[in-house]
Amino acid sequence: MVEATQDERPTEESIARRIADDGVTYLLAQWVDIHGTPRCKGVPASAFDQFVRGSAGFAGAATVGMGQGPHDHDLVGMPDLGTYTVVPWETGVARFACDIQVDGADWPYCSRTALRTQLDRLAGLGYSLKVGVEAEHMLVTRRPDGTIAPFDPTGFDTLQKPCYDFKSLAANLEYLRTLVSYLEELGWGPYASDHEDATAQFEINWKYADAMETADRYTFFKMMTNQVAQTFGAIATHMPKPFSNLTGNGSHFHFSLWDKDGQNAFIGKDDPRGLGQSKLAYHFLGGLLEHARGLSALIAPTVNCYKRLSIGAYLTGARSGFTWTPAFITYGDNNRTQMFRTPDPGRFECRVVSGAVNPYLGIAGFIAAGIDGIERELDPGDPQIGRNMYETPLEQARAEGLRFLPQTLSEALDEFEADEVVRGALGDGLAAEFLRIKRTEWVRYHNDVSRWETDQYLTLF
Repeated sequence: MVEATQDERPTEESIARRIADDGVTYLLAQWVDIHGTPRCKGVPASAFDQFVRGSAGFAGAATVGMGQGPHDHDLVGMPDLGTYTVVPWETGVARFACDIQVDGADWPYCSRTALRTQLDRLAGLGYSLKVGVEAEHMLVTRRPDGTIAPFDPTGFDTLQKPCYDFKSLAANLEYLRTLVSYLEELGWGPYASDHEDATAQFEINWKYADAMETADRYTFFKMMTNQVAQTFGAIATHMPKPFSNLTGNGSHFHFSLWDKDGQNAFIGKDDPRGLGQSKLAYHFLGGLLEHARGLSALIAPTVNCYKRLSIGAYLTGARSGFTWTPAFITYGDNNRTQMFRTPDPGRFECRVVSGAVNPYLGIAGFIAAGIDGIERELDPGDPQIGRNMYETPLEQARAEGLRFLPQTLSEALDEFEADEVVRGALGDGLAAEFLRIKRTEWVRYHNDVSRWETDQYLTLF
């Protein structure tokens, strides 16, 4: 049941043989909308030859952010044969990640196409990008009144600091073991899973891969958690901040550039800063720091994300005492309070990426910002060493000239719109569509009267 890879250079004939050998009778033509939400159309395996020639058409106006009205020509999901993946939680089903075309041409509103465009730019410089993701999510249950609660059927998951707790982990061990076994069957190379810092919160790690492959896998992983959780009576959510008093869900990106000889181009043996990084690595990082405020709209793309990124959260914290989410635009050594951490020589980790990220658009923004850093040879400055940024007051940070991330989606969208480099990662049409949809999301949120407001103001005046 191993997933196909691009290295195998699959053909229509070789995939048809695999479909037959795997006993697959039903295919999922899968793409994502502008939010990164998986969308699918079913195709019988007997129609695979038609599928690869463009039979999976759909109405673009019925999907969010595809740049179409009801009068436009069909969008067509064209399968990337290298993404053939047998669905482990069903029998006889396989999935293909699709690129979107209209009338035989690439569609500029396709998130996957946007990422491929940036990867091609990077390839023109002689590099490829490898990305790993820390996939945090929670299990919740819905009460009869519609509110949600952490999924805790045994009643053991009650610690103030539940991270790595055995009893809390054991209560959901069958769920985690099921996911890990599926990832092993798919050949993703899972190597760790744990109970995270919030009640009923978990993280599973698998081996890094080429950027497109990681974006495809992360999308599939969200599909998988959704389906597997249901069999245990729970809802899997990657929502950034489901509970105000608990740590939120991130999807930290670990990233590095590799050259045409298959060598990690971020490794630097004579790094005067002592982090083991190359000049190229620092230039790439310099671009990310330069464009961090505009990039935030892509890596933290919802209203809810900024409940997790709030500087004020450093003061109130979560029940565990930490939000684990930096809000200042800094980098450092192996220090989790920095926006960019250096876990090892040859890679950086971005800790502010939200569980709500559309990975295709988020990584596309990373590449555009990083290329700008390479081309302009931007210097990120010296790292913050041994400093706890969670304890840095905003006034002190301002006095030091430290920059911080936008604190609302509206602010982030203003920064995105003003940043030609990051906005350019999406192309004019998709960027305009992103801004339109996200500004509408902000207005709808802003106009909603919350329970907090009625509790605070109903009898105050």
